[in-house]
Amino acid sequence: MKDQGRLLSVSDLRVHFPGRKSGFLGKPLPIQVVNGVSFDVYQGETLGLVGESGCGKTTLGRALIRLGHPVVTGKISFEGREISGIGNREFRSLRKEMQMIFQDPFGSLNPRLTVGQMLGEVLLIHGIGRGEAARKRIEELLDVVGLNKEYFNRYPHEFSGGQRQRIGIARAIAVNPKFIICDEPVSALDVSIQSQIINLLKDLQRDLGLTYLFIAHDLSVVEYISDRVAVMYLGKIVEIADSTELYTNPKHPYTRALLSAIPNPEPGSKKERILLNGDLPGPLHIPSGCSFHPRCPVATAECRNREPKLRNLNNNGHQASCLLYE
Repeated sequence: MKDQGRLLSVSDLRVHFPGRKSGFLGKPLPIQVVNGVSFDVYQGETLGLVGESGCGKTTLGRALIRLGHPVVTGKISFEGREISGIGNREFRSLRKEMQMIFQDPFGSLNPRLTVGQMLGEVLLIHGIGRGEAARKRIEELLDVVGLNKEYFNRYPHEFSGGQRQRIGIARAIAVNPKFIICDEPVSALDVSIQSQIINLLKDLQRDLGLTYLFIAHDLSVVEYISDRVAVMYLGKIVEIADSTELYTNPKHPYTRALLSAIPNPEPGSKKERILLNGDLPGPLHIPSGCSFHPRCPVATAECRNREPKLRNLNNNGHQASCLLYE
């Protein structure tokens, strides 16, 4: 992937929200959701991002395209240009290049607008087309995502979940973006529909030259669609590697525990399950040292006091943050 060039580069990204006050006159304690994340996304690839609910995956994705109102620090570069410090008006022009597909296909669509009105609004805002030209473009988009052009005047409640997600995908590709953040795009769909949407995303990536950050908790789906996979725990990336290598040779104890939970499709075959103690801590109670040590089956006394750094384990770009490899 490296010879294709970096499309997106993230360095020491931190995202926090103001929390409740500490006492009557105290200042609000910041809730650190993303804590020093660094990674690259290369042109034309799919980088999978996995981890338990609450680890900061969605917050990270939304921070990249400035959705919501968190406090964001660190460096974000897109096509070699640093965009983390530019103003909102200047950033608005970048939204044509960076789009998002949301988890809930119903909640992300305006129930008061028809499909034609929703997609037409996108085209109008970005100055792509209006009138007959816009209608023609919308009909093309519906065809590309596998919907009938007669659906132009229908409202979101008239569609199934899978059809609504296809509309969400059409909205994302309407402005010809280069980079799309897919935030659990199939987790709210029936299993029978998930594969159709995943294959649609792969076809669009091939035909339109798209690059994806694919956020999910279903490890089987991530394995199928991703070129590389990053594993996130409590706001940090603890391992990142080529998809095949990560699934066959996981290094971090947390990654091993996640992969052990994948059901084995082979009848009669047994698989050792790694059970973790306790639940994922909240962002206000991040443990000292290695944040995973209270649940880690191989933690040592050193893990309680020293924080590991993400480091290269070989020449193939496999990285992990664990004191076992230091």
